[in-house]
Formats: sequence, structure tokens, C-alpha cells
Amino acid sequence: MKRYIRYTVSLVAILSTSLIINFSRHTNPTTQFNNGTHGYYKVACVVDGDTIELSNGERVRYIGIDTPEIREKENSNWVYKPMPFAEKAKDFNRKLVEGKSVKLEFDVQKKDKYKRLLAYVYAEDKMVNVEMVREGLAMIYTYPPNVKYSQRFLDAQREARDNNRGLWIDLKGNKISTSEAKNNIGRVRMIEAQVTDTRLTEKLLILKFKDNFNVAIYKDNIPAVLKDMVRSPDKYFRGKTVRVYGVIKNYKAHPEIMLHDISQLEILKSY
Repeated sequence: MKRYIRYTVSLVAILSTSLIINFSRHTNPTTQFNNGTHGYYKVACVVDGDTIELSNGERVRYIGIDTPEIREKENSNWVYKPMPFAEKAKDFNRKLVEGKSVKLEFDVQKKDKYKRLLAYVYAEDKMVNVEMVREGLAMIYTYPPNVKYSQRFLDAQREARDNNRGLWIDLKGNKISTSEAKNNIGRVRMIEAQVTDTRLTEKLLILKFKDNFNVAIYKDNIPAVLKDMVRSPDKYFRGKTVRVYGVIKNYKAHPEIMLHDISQLEILKSY
């Protein structure tokens, strides 16, 4: 009788544990899929062109792209100050995913410093990250180690640029000087100017120009055949005129273009 009671208690304990585990899997899917390569989620709302919020409260930042900002930080407050195409990017993203079930595919790094999930987001058979770039509503943002589909993003950006979509409208007609950069924050612009100085940090190669304008590129995004520009940046760039294009952003009160592919930079001539 005692043996039967112990057996019954043990069976109840096993069944209870199983029910708890299964309940946890259904009510907390993020924990389950964070340890894998992909998972399916319901999108509660779209935050902006490259960020969504899931029905479980998790926020997801799209890997590989950067869309124009809707808000800008002034002192300690975020204020509504949309950059050009910011609202269009948000609306296009909303059309693709809001209220729908999407698949998230993860890469090497699964969360950023803000604790957001980093993912490639699929709506039906389309990768939303790539579609945002193809429509000209996002720039590629290659940030190691999440570089699995970098070539797909490059191809999509070339398509948008060649067809003058979105951010890329009349790129050649929007060539500006370094002195005009501060008045073109948030816009894709082309600049031709002489490099006055260079600087290397742990992760970046930075080219300096007059008017406090800078160009930066992650060293990991520089192909091996061009590593001389990292080994001897002054010899490679100082005094030379270069052509660069990309979104001008305000970094520490200075205008800057962050390059995510070396094709955005071309050396024109020396003096």
C-alpha cells in the first residue's frame, strides 16, 4: 500500500512538472527560441522602420539595416522630429508585419546593448529587412558579427540606388560640400572633399575633413585586399580627394557619414 502511494505521488509529480514546462513554452516563446536559430511570433505593433514590438513585450531590431529616425534626443528627452522618409519607412514596415505572425531568424549576436532581439524578420516568404532596403527606405547597416546576409543587403541597396527609390532620389544631383553637411542631417548625400587627417580606434577607421565633417567605417567591413588603408591610413588617404555617399548623421555635434560598404568610398585624386 505504501509502495502504491509513493508510486502515485511520483506520477503526479512527473505530470505536474511536464505541465509546467509545457505551459512555460507556450507563454514564454522568446526564451525557447533565443537558444535556437529561429522562431514564430505575433507582431503587436511597429515602433519605426527597423524596430517592432512582439505580443510578448519583446522588442526586435532588424539586423543589417538602418532606417531614418522618427525621434531625436534633446537633452534627456526624446522629441518627435522625423528625418526624411522616416514616416514612410514606418508605414511600409507596418504594412508588411503589424498584427501578423512573423518568423524571426537569429544570427551570431542575439541581443543588442538595449536588450532588444536582433533578427532577420520574415513575413510569409519575404525577408522584411531586405524589402526595406530594396524600397529605398533603409540603408544597409553591416555590423559584425551579424553579417550572414550582407551580400543580399548590398544587392538590394544597389537596386534601390540604381532605380532612384526613396532615400536615393537624385543622388548625383544632391552632391554637397562639407560646409553644407550640417544642414543635411538625415539625408543621403554625396560629398567630394580632401582628407585632412585620419584616426584609428579599436573598431573604426575615421577620415577627417574640414568643417568638422567625418567619415567612419568599421575595420571589419574593409576587405582583406584593402587592409593597407588600415595599416597605413595617413599614407593611403591624407591629402587625397575622395567621393563618399551615405546618410549624414549628427554624431557628437558633428556631421558624419558611416560607411557600411567600401563601395561607398572612392579615391579621386591626390594633391
